[in-house]
Amino acid sequence: MAEAFVKGKIHPKRVVVFIKPTCPFCRKTQEILSQLPFKEGVLEFVDITAISNTNKVQDYLEELTGARTVPRVFIGEDCIGGCSDLVELQQNGELKTRLQQMGALK
Repeated sequence: MAEAFVKGKIHPKRVVVFIKPTCPFCRKTQEILSQLPFKEGVLEFVDITAISNTNKVQDYLEELTGARTVPRVFIGEDCIGGCSDLVELQQNGELKTRLQQMGALK
């Protein structure tokens, strides 16, 4: 169930972020990504606390990405990591480049 849920969200032409709304790193990640001009339907924030098997989703995210923590940011099918990884990509200009390459930005 958790594996199917996660795999169902990840898509090669989308940016998907698994979050918990109370997490300050998730909120910062949302803030950073929300400032970018994404095309309609490309960016999705998935609140894993809204489903009954949050722990199993985190277990599967750990199996898939090596970390159980949120946020887990996927650019296409690539997990770039969490908030600090996103900030690093943003600061070195790589974030915008990757998003442009996948056609995610207006």
